[in-house]
Parts: sequence; C-alpha cells; structure tokens
Amino acid sequence: MMTNLFSVFDPSTNILNFSINWISTIIGIMFIPYSFWMLPNRFHMFWFSILNKLHLEFKTLLGKNSFNGTTFIFISLFLFILFNNFLGLFPYIFTSTSHLTLTLSISLPLWLAFMFYGWINNTQHMFSHLIPQGTPNILMPFMVLIETISNIIRPGTLAVRLTANMIAGHLLMTLLGNTGSNIPNYLIFLLIFTQILLLILESAVTIIQSYVIAILSTLYSSEVN
Repeated sequence: MMTNLFSVFDPSTNILNFSINWISTIIGIMFIPYSFWMLPNRFHMFWFSILNKLHLEFKTLLGKNSFNGTTFIFISLFLFILFNNFLGLFPYIFTSTSHLTLTLSISLPLWLAFMFYGWINNTQHMFSHLIPQGTPNILMPFMVLIETISNIIRPGTLAVRLTANMIAGHLLMTLLGNTGSNIPNYLIFLLIFTQILLLILESAVTIIQSYVIAILSTLYSSEVN
C-alpha cells in the first residue's frame, strides 16, 4: 500500500534511462513565447501588474545597495516554482517540486552564491551577523554557534519546506481518492466536494509556497550587502 501510494512521486517513466517525467519541469517555457507575438490583453496587463508588484517588493527588501536587475532573479525563481507547482495539480503530470533533487538544486546554488559573495566582499558585515547586537559577552560563543548552524541549514529548510508542502497535499488527495471504491454511493458526493476543497487549498499552497521561497531567498541575499 505504501509503495503504491508513494509511487506517484517516483520518476520511473523513462526511455533509454532518461526520466521522461522530468520533462514537465520545462513545460512552463511553452507559456512564454506567445506573449511576444500576441497583442496585449487583460491577461497580460494582469500578469505584468503582478510582476511589477513583485519587483517593487523585492526592490524594497534588497535595499538601496542592491545591483540593478537583481529582482529579476527572484521573480524568475517565483515564476519557475509557481509553474511547476501548478502543473503538478493536473492529472498524470509529474510534480517535480515534490523532490529534493529539484528543490535542493535551486536553493543550494543560490545560498552558496550569497555566501561566497558576502564573505569575499563584506567579511566584517558577515561576521557582525553572527553576534546580534546587545548580546552579553558570556553568550557570544553560543550565539556564534547557533547563528552558524541556522545559516548552514538555510538551503535545506528552503528545499524541505517546498517539498513537504507539495507531498502533503498530494498524498492527502491520493488517499481520499483511493477510498472512492470502498465507500457507499451516497457518500461519493461528499468525497467529491472534499476533493474540490482540497484542490482549491492546494492551488493556494502553490502560490503561497512560491512566494515564500522567493521572499526568503530575497531576505537571505539582502543580508550579505
């Protein structure tokens, strides 16, 4: 039972040892080209207004010392995760963001880039983050240890947060869906209504988690300047 349950997250479909399921990760690229040749419409205006709001918010979080164009990195991260989270809600489409293989591949290089840049260019500023202002002298060694550990586990927490949220909702929907053949007919409508509510909740989670990952990545990058 558990093997079959978790098999929905297993990228087992392959041709010549190449996992076909991971192709769903780049399906989002198919939604981009039409915006270059179609006339502007309400959908484009709505979409670009969202991107503009994200740009202004990320710009505020990064501060005045940030480089021009930095916000586009985090907007692209938000869009990439959002597309993959939403695609995972469709039947028979592999949810790539439910695997640490993808989420760690996103969070770890970002964190390493922030750390290398911060320690090479702003060494004193990075050391000052290890000891919060007003810390008693006797607690300084412990605070350095705690801050160091919390800094090291950041990419892991980013990856696990996204993966766990994607897996939890999909597992719950799978469990409820598998009970459909074992319940009386008069409860089928209740099951369908519950599944619809879970689908709406999962749609909200896809947006929230994309936003959370982008915001946390922006905050982490703002600490190195």
